[in-house]
Amino acid sequence: MMLLVEPLIPRLRRYARVLLRDSVAADDLVQDCLERAISRWHQRRADGDARTWLFTILHNLAMNRLRQTARRGPHVPVEDASPATIARAPDQEAGIHHRDVMQALDRLPDDQRAVLLLVTIEELSYVDTAKALGVPIGTVMSRLSRARARLRDEITGRDKPAAPYLRRVK
Repeated sequence: MMLLVEPLIPRLRRYARVLLRDSVAADDLVQDCLERAISRWHQRRADGDARTWLFTILHNLAMNRLRQTARRGPHVPVEDASPATIARAPDQEAGIHHRDVMQALDRLPDDQRAVLLLVTIEELSYVDTAKALGVPIGTVMSRLSRARARLRDEITGRDKPAAPYLRRVK
């Protein structure tokens, strides 16, 4: 069991950090995910992929936490609220671009963000992503397409997606 789970921990941590945007909360989430996986290992389908199963557990736990945070409101520790850390602008253009990409990613709906991250960052196939999220593969493809288009439009500064170009053929 541990031979299957242990190599996936860095990927789980990366996915959790992007979903929660807080490294401490992400580490707690991964720990909860691993606890649940170990305690319910006997419930895993023998023919199923452990990676997909773990990402499913992690995703479901993350969505539950995000819903809980939305109900309760965000927690801001006093030490993190200093104006010097919030107001400091990035020194390099790459930092600005990174911030813009992360903000655009934050503005994506949760379902589109999850599909985009699983397919592009975690390199799950469409089939595995569909299994992890519990949606049909067509839904994965359409969410991924919409997420990519919206992210591209946000990064390039377009307010609205460009209207498709139609030409008349006689």
